[in-house]
Amino acid sequence: MENAITAHIGQENYKTGLQFEAHSLIADEPKELGGEDLGPTPGTLLKMALGACTAITLRMYAARKGWDLQEVLVKVDYEKTGEGTIFHRQIEFIGQLDETQRNRLTQIANACPVHRILSGPINIQTETH
Repeated sequence: MENAITAHIGQENYKTGLQFEAHSLIADEPKELGGEDLGPTPGTLLKMALGACTAITLRMYAARKGWDLQEVLVKVDYEKTGEGTIFHRQIEFIGQLDETQRNRLTQIANACPVHRILSGPINIQTETH
């Protein structure tokens, strides 16, 4: 599997090492759930992925257009409902942007790759060894 990450958990409760090429992270659960709170939970990592992808996509687009986008602040949360999951994303644009530019950036946020993945049909195929 090209571009696959590796997740490894040993005997330590819930501490999971995540590896991709030269990058590593730790995921864990909070102490009240039996973990050691050594890193974000898997659900938090998912929210972080959407927030980071949104911010990066907006930075790339604004730079390509030469727009004065100084900063982007993205907040992401989600809630589980009886019909599925709803992601809530708030985006703040900081810079000298007119209303047309702000509206276009909002459209572009919806085109970030992680947004598209989460918005489309998802099928997880599992193999065991």
